[in-house]
Amino acid sequence: MATRSVGDRLVLSPQEPLVAGGPAEAFESQLRQLYRGGHRHLVIDFSRVPTIDSAGIRALVRGHTTAQRVEGTLRLAALSAAVRTVLEASRLAIVVDFYVSPEAARLAAWPWRTIRVAVAGTLLCSTLVWAGLRWPLELTGVNEIAEEALTAGRRSAPAIPVHAFQPFIELLKLVVAALIGLLVTAIHQPASRERGRAMEQAQTLLCVSGAMMMIIIGNSLVRAFGIAGAASIIRFRTPVDDPKDVTILFLLMSLGMSIGLGSLAVSGLGTAFLCVTLLVLDQVARQSARVMVVEVVANGREFPTAHVEGVFARNQITYEPREIEQSDDVTIKYQTWLPPQIALEEISTQLMGGGTAGVSGVSWERPKKG
Repeated sequence: MATRSVGDRLVLSPQEPLVAGGPAEAFESQLRQLYRGGHRHLVIDFSRVPTIDSAGIRALVRGHTTAQRVEGTLRLAALSAAVRTVLEASRLAIVVDFYVSPEAARLAAWPWRTIRVAVAGTLLCSTLVWAGLRWPLELTGVNEIAEEALTAGRRSAPAIPVHAFQPFIELLKLVVAALIGLLVTAIHQPASRERGRAMEQAQTLLCVSGAMMMIIIGNSLVRAFGIAGAASIIRFRTPVDDPKDVTILFLLMSLGMSIGLGSLAVSGLGTAFLCVTLLVLDQVARQSARVMVVEVVANGREFPTAHVEGVFARNQITYEPREIEQSDDVTIKYQTWLPPQIALEEISTQLMGGGTAGVSGVSWERPKKG
């Protein structure tokens, strides 16, 4: 098998069919040795592999499992139509990515989402700071002379001038608040997986609501008390599991209120500071995967392997079958590596499948030392 380095990727090029009887087993052994030797990101070039069988598929599955365990990747490139058909029929495409060429696999490994979020966040924050410094009074919509006259206690104060496009300026503030909410949401994902989408939308809408409240209130103390009274009759009965999510909601409300006041420079700097702080905290608080042993019991003699492994794949759980017991029922023990935010109860519910998946029991335990 030929090998070559492309950037930080090692490209492997098998030169024969990956079938039982020697080639598949040797391929699996070489993958294992490469990961043990310190390589983390492998690309398999299938341009010279005409066929593959179950032994070759098993080698790829075990290679993918090993890659996840060492926080690496395994990508497949340049598959022929025959090989691709076999791999898709085995549902390997669910957990392993296919690419048209090794170069495409290397480019796809770039963190494009992170790059897009970083560029968009930099442009947004920079634009807010520039606009806030360039048009401070126009964006605020309040004349400083009128403010001084009211403070001095004069009976009649000059009318507060309203820009001809003032309604559209206020609409622009709401759009900016929504963009800030989307940016922060792209960086901070809510902890709850069950209500993740709702919490993401709530983060964005709360920033918009803060801007809207400050636009409505303006300098009116009466309107401020009116909104406070209206908000007091609203009851929120959705619990938030993570205190960090609650804090993010308050911070987004504050950023939205500063947008509503027209303090775009403060909002831009505050957004940049919040995003950088979240990234630093996530990096510091990153936890290693939890190692657990799960015992899955299936009714009858047919074990729903596709269903169980599909649940693991959807939840980004690395797994290895360890023990198989068969009598009236089939019991398989898997050693799993779970992301820290996943709840065991949620995975158990998915494995049970509401009683329609053929799984009759799921139990978890920590692996025994020794």
